Amino acid sequence: MLAELSIQDFAIIDKTSVTFQEGLTVLTGETGAGKSIIIDAIQLLAGGRGSVEFVRHGAKKAEIEGLFLIDRDDHPIYEAGSAYGVEISDGMAVLQRTITSGGKSICRVNGKLVTLAILREFGKTLIDIHSQHETQSLMEPDNHIELLDAFRPEQISVAKEEYRKLYERLTELKLRYKSWSKNEQEMSHRQDLLAFQKKELEQAELQPNEDVELENERNRLANFEKVHKSLQTAYNALYGEQRGIEWVRIAEQALQEQQDADEFISQKAEALSNAYYAIEELSYDIRNYSDQMQYDEGRLNDIEARLDEISRLKRKYGSTVNEMLEYLAKVEEELEQITNKDVHLNELENEIRELTHDAFLEAKHLHEIRSAAAAELMVAIHEELQGLYLEKAKFVIRFNPEWHDTDAQILEALQTGSARLNANGFDQVQFLISANPGEPPKELNKVASGGELSRIMLALKNIFARHQGVTSVIFDEVDTGVSGRVAQAIAEKIFEISKASQVLCITHLPQVAAMSDTHKLISKTQTDERTETSVRELNTDEKIDELSRMITGASLTDTAKIHAKEMLELANHFKLKTAES
Repeated sequence: MLAELSIQDFAIIDKTSVTFQEGLTVLTGETGAGKSIIIDAIQLLAGGRGSVEFVRHGAKKAEIEGLFLIDRDDHPIYEAGSAYGVEISDGMAVLQRTITSGGKSICRVNGKLVTLAILREFGKTLIDIHSQHETQSLMEPDNHIELLDAFRPEQISVAKEEYRKLYERLTELKLRYKSWSKNEQEMSHRQDLLAFQKKELEQAELQPNEDVELENERNRLANFEKVHKSLQTAYNALYGEQRGIEWVRIAEQALQEQQDADEFISQKAEALSNAYYAIEELSYDIRNYSDQMQYDEGRLNDIEARLDEISRLKRKYGSTVNEMLEYLAKVEEELEQITNKDVHLNELENEIRELTHDAFLEAKHLHEIRSAAAAELMVAIHEELQGLYLEKAKFVIRFNPEWHDTDAQILEALQTGSARLNANGFDQVQFLISANPGEPPKELNKVASGGELSRIMLALKNIFARHQGVTSVIFDEVDTGVSGRVAQAIAEKIFEISKASQVLCITHLPQVAAMSDTHKLISKTQTDERTETSVRELNTDEKIDELSRMITGASLTDTAKIHAKEMLELANHFKLKTAES
């Protein structure tokens, strides 16, 4: 659950810290008081898109911080923490988001800097925000398959991942086939270019690591005099009478003479003896290397010319000789494929045919899982709609196209191109509804009203809340377009969701507000010619006054207060009855 939310210099909020409890928390207030700003802040914590417009006027940055309490050892946030190297301990997670006035966004999870994409991965395990915009997304059939897949994510996501691996490989092969099927003139031009590049690289007779070795040799020749002098100085210092190696030998003999008298001297005498022979061998190596050194000005000129040639080729074929050799290998391979284009295309056709078959089998498996999930989801939604005064409604999940052919016929259609696979398999999913008996199910965007859409989405949220285990579910004015007994049904449904997950709800309906476990009032004031938003928790008497205001929309009356008290009593009776059942 979201335990605490701290906001500073965000929109019209100067600084505030809000604590939340389990169950259902409603946020109410006049229009424009800043209710949605609180939700905007939480949405940013979940990885939502930020903007400099969120930074309070005159401030350098807006800061938002949320403390979440995790009460399940198998919560998906632990998997996210393991994947991104963020430690989740003591059942707590702190999400932080800073937006500077310059437009930069800084994200942290438990103090560790993360990208916005990673913050979003953590956010979706903790927060599910449902707004009017999301309700409108039901009008778009393209979104329906994602909603269905979210019903059985543990099964569908695995099958979808296996399918998409094949689909991406198949897409890649088809693009390659299309590229190889270009017209003869383009292919001929490509062949000429590759042949020229191959000839140029082969004539250069490049050797692995040649550029590195030549540069090292050039450095030695360019610094020949200094290197030779340092070698001579080192050798003369070590070898000869009264030189370093002779003094080491004298020291070693002195210790050897008394090695039987003292164990320490015995150990050091042996060590010094080993050092003597090592220094002697080193001095011979220095002498031999120095003797072999020869300065060849012609060789230096040859190296410079060769490096110039390699540098010219690098501008065209790679930053190192090894990269150019790799490019040459690719050129030779592509030339071979062009020369044997028909054979290569035939091989690609066979590979595409086999991969299409494999992808079809995975798509069929994915379809079967979806079909089973769709059947379960339709039953679950009908049960939910019963309590939302849509008991006569018929909700249908339709798959397009509806395959009636045999597997062999479908596969042939896929291979000939008359049917196509897509990123979701061969499924296109559409939600249909018939709100009145005797009417056939039709597309939501053609027959569903705003109130019906709200109830369908609420039904989905209630179902998903039980299955997904999201820590906090947030509703932002999802009760728009309903009233009367439907409003009461929505209030009861939102309360049911709060039994499985913490629910924060912005509402204008007194029925929903009465059902709350905690009621917070958002108000706007002016201080020093600046507008500020504040949040405070209401006690029972204040809650009655706020409910009365929501009922009348004007000045408080005794009748409105009586109505508000009755509404609270009915809500408490419903909650008590629900707890006993």
